[in-house]
Amino acid sequence: MPADALNSALLPAGLHDVLPSEAAHEAVAVERLLAEFAAHGYRRVDPPLVEFEENLLSGAGAAMAKQTFRVMDPHSQRMMAVRADITPQIVRIATTRLLNEARPLRLCYAGPVLRVNGTQLRPERQFTQVGVELIGAVEPEADAEVILLAVQALNAIGVPHLSVDLCVPKMVERICAGLGRPDEEIRQLRAALDRKDVAGVAEVGGPAATLLETLMSASGPADRAMRALTAVELPEEAELDRRRLTAALAVMRAAMPDLTVTIDLVEHRGFGYQTGLSFTLFSRDVGEVGQGGRYHAGANKERATGFTLYMDYILPAIPVVPAPARVYVPHGTPWAASGKLRADGWVTVAGLAPVADAAAEAKRLLCGHRLADGVVHPVA
Repeated sequence: MPADALNSALLPAGLHDVLPSEAAHEAVAVERLLAEFAAHGYRRVDPPLVEFEENLLSGAGAAMAKQTFRVMDPHSQRMMAVRADITPQIVRIATTRLLNEARPLRLCYAGPVLRVNGTQLRPERQFTQVGVELIGAVEPEADAEVILLAVQALNAIGVPHLSVDLCVPKMVERICAGLGRPDEEIRQLRAALDRKDVAGVAEVGGPAATLLETLMSASGPADRAMRALTAVELPEEAELDRRRLTAALAVMRAAMPDLTVTIDLVEHRGFGYQTGLSFTLFSRDVGEVGQGGRYHAGANKERATGFTLYMDYILPAIPVVPAPARVYVPHGTPWAASGKLRADGWVTVAGLAPVADAAAEAKRLLCGHRLADGVVHPVA
């Protein structure tokens, strides 16, 4: 390839072209996911890629402020932001344009996001998010619904060996607040728990230390974690979380008894705006494939829950659906004849000029078949 062509193909770090086979693979998977969501009553919305900064970064969107690109709008002379996460946009739509619609409101979405920085595990800065939001529901059944829907949708597109890790990101703070611990001590405890530092928890935890050590050591398989959580006495602020977790887990167990479920009773990292029961979806083959949980939507703090799936992680784990067979249609073939082939499931590639060797032209255009005398023939 000439040097000038190579220079033209260069892209900024973390961005890449999606070529035909990969683009088709993603499109099929996204549409199958959206179809699964729609079958459960979730209606698709499609917010814009760019919004005014103050709207996109308010409420739940504030957690993504450092990952958001800003641009000046030449029309309004106001700052705009390129979305780094779609959930805040769904919240805006639900609490403004769809404010008067009946609750619970079920919405789904798919689209690209752009972030300022990648990470060591995810160097990509642009990728596709697909997900749902269930807004205006307070019941534990709502938490269970979105988790079960995520698992069912991922199963439908062939993601193997799924498991769910449950957590309550605010539980530690609620336990400590209920025991009257000061904010600085809570911050120190949070840091020690993030390191799984038992000695650190004991050093700064005061009356909360023993309880937090119990919860930390109990994290793991759901049944073991729940036995430990049931056996301890919690402040009322955290007791409500325990009841919700217990009820949601019971619904999940009844619906999918074979689903692998773990619980981390002290985890909070990566759940920037979640306020209640949250979860991470894993595939044994590729690692984390999605995340979700409960949060407050909009200025009125409407109760909501939902999840986001990461297509860049999911696609390598799922089988590629074979593309429809391509047939070369020679120059001069009537349009209606090509239409009949397409109606029968073929992809038609029309010859735009006469050629001496139709079989060779079919191969050149990546067609495994060619039309001759009204009959489709395989290309040897």
